[in-house]
Amino acid sequence: MSTPHAATSHDPLIIAGIEFSSRLLVGSGKYKSLEETRLATEASGAEIITVAVRRTNIGQNPDEPSLLDVVPMDKYTILPNTAGCYNAEDAVRTCKLARELLDGHDLVKLEVLADEKTLFPNVIQTLKAAEILIKDGFKVMVYTTDDLTIAKELESMGCVAVMPLGAPIGSGLGIQNPYNIRFIVEALTVPVLVDAGVGTASDAALAMELGCDGVLMNSAIAAARNPVLMASAMKHAIIAGREAFLAGRMPRKQYASASSPIDGRFF
Repeated sequence: MSTPHAATSHDPLIIAGIEFSSRLLVGSGKYKSLEETRLATEASGAEIITVAVRRTNIGQNPDEPSLLDVVPMDKYTILPNTAGCYNAEDAVRTCKLARELLDGHDLVKLEVLADEKTLFPNVIQTLKAAEILIKDGFKVMVYTTDDLTIAKELESMGCVAVMPLGAPIGSGLGIQNPYNIRFIVEALTVPVLVDAGVGTASDAALAMELGCDGVLMNSAIAAARNPVLMASAMKHAIIAGREAFLAGRMPRKQYASASSPIDGRFF
């Protein structure tokens, strides 16, 4: 008979054929210093680190400190992202720049934004950029709305992971759309990761309890009073949420049910 530990001891996140032991993906922006970035990243246990190519030096400016000095490519999988892009052309150009800077690296996170106030995805431009990038050999993880139809279309196009938002980027509002996310999780075969909206550890645990394959976050850690401690909390929340999902929660009931059995009682 298998034990719960045995059931989860080898439970990798697989993206584009590569296994990762951590289901937490973290960003690299908004920290007070590169040293804080290093410490928080280490505390998170994350193996995939997303990098805003348009805002972070990863070699574009050789005379300035590089993020890769504290998050080296021999230790982490760098996930270039297109943060700050508002049309497909800019997003594609940014991914190509990242591929040049990172010696042919082809795993990217695509996000094309609609406006500066909400930072919601521009779905039309996202679909356009995804098609171009996939044809050019990129492995695309894509930030999108929580629309099931769009999620299915992105999967059918060849995206290697679909990443619906739980709430607006940087809002910390938590998972505002659990039913929509659950629909996407149940319908897709590629990994589904919540991207945006997480504010604290319970939000991350909820995303995992919904069946998501992972969670990507930045602000929830970097904007905490103690980013390193919050990074550790998120690591444990992801593990707990995943184990709870695999264990299967008890059914919800309208009325009370005795915790101890009453059959065979002595008096």
